[in-house]
Amino acid sequence: MKSNFKVLSISHHLAPVSIRESLSLNEFSCKKVMHTIKDMTSVEEVLILSTCNRTEVYYISEKEWSKEIITLICLEKGLVDIRKYYLFFDIINDYTRALGHVFNVSMGLSSQVIGDNQIITQIKQAYQWSADISMAGPYLHRLLHTIFFTNKKVVQTTAFRDGAASISYASTELAESLCSGLVQPKVLIIGLGEMGADVLKNVSKTFFSKITLANRTLSKAKDLAELYHVDFIAMEDIWTAIEEADVIIGSICKPDAFITKNEVQKLTIHSYKYFIDISVPRCVEEAVDDVPGAMVYNIDHIRNRTTETLEKRMGSIPLVKEIISESIMEFNDWSNEISVSPVINKFKDALESIRTSELARHLKNLNKEESDKIELITKGIMQKILKLPVLNLKAACKRGDAESLISVLNELFDLENKTETAKVKV
Repeated sequence: MKSNFKVLSISHHLAPVSIRESLSLNEFSCKKVMHTIKDMTSVEEVLILSTCNRTEVYYISEKEWSKEIITLICLEKGLVDIRKYYLFFDIINDYTRALGHVFNVSMGLSSQVIGDNQIITQIKQAYQWSADISMAGPYLHRLLHTIFFTNKKVVQTTAFRDGAASISYASTELAESLCSGLVQPKVLIIGLGEMGADVLKNVSKTFFSKITLANRTLSKAKDLAELYHVDFIAMEDIWTAIEEADVIIGSICKPDAFITKNEVQKLTIHSYKYFIDISVPRCVEEAVDDVPGAMVYNIDHIRNRTTETLEKRMGSIPLVKEIISESIMEFNDWSNEISVSPVINKFKDALESIRTSELARHLKNLNKEESDKIELITKGIMQKILKLPVLNLKAACKRGDAESLISVLNELFDLENKTETAKVKV
């Protein structure tokens, strides 16, 4: 089972956003593709992880099914020119690399924003989808629980997940801290490009009582508002919305400042109004900060927050890798033992067969009390005979040289033939 673990990955490392978007799968599509993989291939276990930055398939199979799985994903997405998408996939059939890849992704070492806090939640969701349709078996169950334990240890013992390391996340964190003392704070997001949309995704998970969107293309504001269950307005109503909002987050691609001191001076500001400008060039005029009650935070303020966080996270990477290595070692010990458990069971069955057949010959003339006593004695003898070979086999697994012992046991007790004979009798 250990050597059968394989990974298919398309991510921001190899593919542009247009390709990643084309192959992104929601819950329904993930489950549908996993069902098809189950029906059309010899894959034993499978999990599909799909986020904005990656779509990955983790599967257990003796045979490689990469081309077939890529084809199934493309067909699910209605893509015709399937061959061009093969070029963007990283096909990982080497066990050591595949296992390391999954741990690195899960811990956020491979994320676009190092130490990404969201990835472990997305992994848990993908695992749940696989379990829902019974495609997560013993290997994936153990692997994912090892990953969750590793993540907990990383969070508790390192600074790798501390703070906000992306501009959008840091902007949201800043908005939360500024409004922490307000009752039912309101936020207005102006501009819904990639950065603005990412801010919306983060802000939607916060305590803001009202979130309003504004965008030059009204249809985009409407679509995102429906997706996140928030409000939207037309740009001609923007100053009314700014008047009502406690925090204004600007992400507008425009050569001149959109929010000027002259316009802000016309507003009624009862306490404070916070302008968080994440645009380059800036969309909030620097002089707005001179207006009583108006406070401006630009991209440099946000970058300072993210730079400090990233430095802490980067400094934690050696310790994170050490924790991952320990977890992989422990997981491999389990995986090695699982791989020899069929041999151990065959060995037990072979000894039990010898014991029961011999007892059947000699217990005919004994009473129940005598039979029970001999049954107990022979079982004890068998357990003692089993103990040392089983311990040696498990120790050999940890050393990585169990094959020789397995070969000896198979030869001494003819385990393979006994298994085939048992199948015929059944």
